[in-house]
Amino acid sequence: MSDEMATSFGAEADAYEVGRPDYPIQAVEWLLEPVRDEAHRVADVGAGTGKLTRVLAKVTGAEVVAIDPDDGMLAALRDAVPGVPTLHGTAERLPLRDGSVDAVVLGQAWHWVDPAAGSAEAARVLRPGGVLGLIWNIRDERVEWVRRLTRIMHGSHAETMLAEGGPTVMEPFGRLEESSWEWSREISRAGLHSMARSRSYIITASDDERARIRREMDDLFDELGLDAAGTVELPYVTRAFRAISGRGSGAHAR
Repeated sequence: MSDEMATSFGAEADAYEVGRPDYPIQAVEWLLEPVRDEAHRVADVGAGTGKLTRVLAKVTGAEVVAIDPDDGMLAALRDAVPGVPTLHGTAERLPLRDGSVDAVVLGQAWHWVDPAAGSAEAARVLRPGGVLGLIWNIRDERVEWVRRLTRIMHGSHAETMLAEGGPTVMEPFGRLEESSWEWSREISRAGLHSMARSRSYIITASDDERARIRREMDDLFDELGLDAAGTVELPYVTRAFRAISGRGSGAHAR
C-alpha cells in the first residue's frame, strides 16, 4: 500500500471528522477490559481527528496521548478534543518511553502498519500486562445498498484485510482475541459524501474519478429517495481485537 495513501488524510481532515463514525463505547470498554481498573496512560496511535481518543478518555478516565504522522489530522484533533496531548509519530516509531503506557490502541489504522515493527514497538512502550487494541468500524455489506456504495467508492485496505482473516500481530504478542458489535447510525446525504471524501482512495484519485464517484453516489441516493434534507440508517459492524503484552506464543498471531 502506498505511503501517499497512508498519509493522505490530513487533506480531508474536516470531511473525516464529519463523515466517519465514532466507536461504540461497549467495543472500547472490551478493548481495555484487561487494564480497565489500572489504566493510567493510554496511547491512541493513528489518532486522526480523535474519533477514538474521545471515547478512550470517557471509558478509562486515564490520560490519553494522541499520536499521528499527519499534522493536519493532529490540528483537527486538538480542535475536536481540546486538552489531549498530541505527538507526531507512527506505530513503527512511537515517541514514548519504554514501559510508559498501559494500552496502545489503534482505530482504523493497523492495516497501514508493518506488523513486525508495529508489534515490537507497541511491546516496547507497554508495561508488562498492557494491552494492544485494534478496532475498525466497517460498513455492513450484507445490506444491498451498502454493497453498491462500496462498489462505487472501491473497497478499502482495512475491508480487504478483515475479509481475508483479520489483522496479524507478531512477537511478543500472542493470539488475538476478537469480538464484534452490530449497530447503525443516522446519516445525511452530505454526511455520506463527507465519509467518501475522507477515504484514502478518493483523496488520492484523479479529478475525473472523484467526479465519477460523486455522480454515481448521487444516483444511488436518488434511488433510495434520500434528498438533501433526509437521512438514512447506515449499518456497521465494529470488529475489535486485543492482545496482552508479555503473552507471546512464539508464532504469528492472527
